[in-house]
Amino acid sequence: MKNDRTPVSEGWPFTPTLVVAILLIVIPAIALLAAHDYVLAEERMTSDLATLQSVTEKSVRESIVDVDTGLKLFDDSLNLRLQRGFLLFLEEYERAGGDPSQMNLPALKDELGGDMDLYVVNSSGVVEYTTYPPDRGLDFRNVPGFYDELTRMRLGDEFSPDRVVYEPATGQVRKYAYMPTPDHRYLLELGLAPDAFMEERNRLRSQESTQEFVAMNPYLDSIRVYDIFGNPVGMPDGSVDARTREFVTGTVIPGRTDYAVQDEHGRRIQYLFIDLKDPDYPSDPSVVVELTYDTGLIQSQLDQLLYSRAVVAILAIVLSSAVIFLVARRLTRPLEEIIDDVDVIAQGDLNHTIRVSATREVMKLERSINTMVAALQAGMKSLRESEETIREYSGHLEEQVAARTAELQESTERANLYLDIMTHDIKNTISTATLYTDLLTEELEGEQRNYTEKVQKSLKKSVEIIRNVNTIRQIREEAAVLGPVALDPVIRAEIEHFPDVRITYAGTTARVLADDLLSEVFTNLIGNAVKFGGPAVEIAIRVEEHGGDVLVSVEDTGPGIPDEMKERLFTRFGGGGVEKSGRGLGLYICRMLIERYGGRIWAEDRVEGEPEEGAAVRFTLRKAG
Repeated sequence: MKNDRTPVSEGWPFTPTLVVAILLIVIPAIALLAAHDYVLAEERMTSDLATLQSVTEKSVRESIVDVDTGLKLFDDSLNLRLQRGFLLFLEEYERAGGDPSQMNLPALKDELGGDMDLYVVNSSGVVEYTTYPPDRGLDFRNVPGFYDELTRMRLGDEFSPDRVVYEPATGQVRKYAYMPTPDHRYLLELGLAPDAFMEERNRLRSQESTQEFVAMNPYLDSIRVYDIFGNPVGMPDGSVDARTREFVTGTVIPGRTDYAVQDEHGRRIQYLFIDLKDPDYPSDPSVVVELTYDTGLIQSQLDQLLYSRAVVAILAIVLSSAVIFLVARRLTRPLEEIIDDVDVIAQGDLNHTIRVSATREVMKLERSINTMVAALQAGMKSLRESEETIREYSGHLEEQVAARTAELQESTERANLYLDIMTHDIKNTISTATLYTDLLTEELEGEQRNYTEKVQKSLKKSVEIIRNVNTIRQIREEAAVLGPVALDPVIRAEIEHFPDVRITYAGTTARVLADDLLSEVFTNLIGNAVKFGGPAVEIAIRVEEHGGDVLVSVEDTGPGIPDEMKERLFTRFGGGGVEKSGRGLGLYICRMLIERYGGRIWAEDRVEGEPEEGAAVRFTLRKAG
């Protein structure tokens, strides 16, 4: 028996295929789990970093505020001594007659204990006279906002103590206080710089360094504190680069808000502005805390985490591969044994049985194959018996088919004989009747002549029916033998059959593939146009060549064809619903002939969109080579 199935190339063995298929599921699953675990760990570490950063910044802010509150209490304890010193300062100013140049400031400093420096600030905010030479000529107008405070105090009448501050140039600690002169021309200033409280205040101020927070936060690299002049506070070296000082004094201090930046090393630097300004004091002790976070540390931890997750995933894939291979091998070994046994059976040894394995499912498969082989043996035996029976029946069947075919052929020939006899006799009868009606038409007049003309029309119709029947019979019984046919003689011969009809035709040189029945197409189309258009109808026949086809159009000026009839016009009796019957059978014959010649036929409006302007029937024929 011939096998028509297309040969299939052998693929991979079952065991590697099974292992690869399972690994394609397991490996992406392990990878997804590892990636998910890494993302969760990354989110957790990022969240912990943000929380630790927030807690650190809050603690730093609270620590500095607490230290400043303690310093403020310490500073206020010195106000009484400074206030008493101004009593002697004002007495000296009055003794000098309001002329600071006549005041003996060095003697007054000694009288006050020697630890207070005296300053006289004029209305322009410049230190005009002082016992501290480094500050002579100091212009407070260069200190933003402080000159306005000095002017307010000069024009006032109250004692105004200030906070203990550090000199920007020397870093020396001083406690300042201010008192206006009675004439408000000058502002007197005392600067207390005793060594007695410097140690205690430095002990308190050293807490501002807040370096203990660096040990508490592993991601915090360093903490630096700057005053409003951009000078570092509580730092041994006191050095600061110009760019940092410019950013602190030009951006953070004026904005009085927090800022976060990224340096060139990728570290995140957070600037905290801690507002310590007290409206009761002219100086602004506010500070800026610079927190530098080492983002590389968390990235290093994430890299280690990624490495560990990757190692775990690889180990899991290796172990999974080993387990999958062992399981797949155990599953596929019985199948390989079954395949070997099936190959033996396929070679024709149907008595060979499948070996029994220990696996339940495989045992069922083995039993099923053995049962199938037994059924195959029984089926082949039955098939051989059936072949013998069919061979016997085939011989009888061929004889019966030949006999029935001969009977049908004889019946067809007998029917055609009867049809030929009937057609011949009917034609003779119609010819005789036509002859007598022609004679009567010439002899009769009036109403009787009208009756005779109606009989003539009926006889012509009968002749047309017989012709159509013969044409259909010829189309169905005779095989199409097509050859080159000159189209012009066929069309002109059919036009001559209608001498009383106005037919326009320009002629053509086209040759088409057809037979001697082609004239029936023009006979039916011209006859239909005359029948439905009346004696005044005008007909135009056009022939156009398009590549390997010839397009023929038969157009008339008759009543046209409704759109709903155009689709079924060329079916059998498709035109019987119109007022004058007979169109359907003739057009049906046209369609049969055109399709016989390998073309197609259809109906359109002579003028597109205006059916009442007449109809156009068009068909194509293949051009003869």
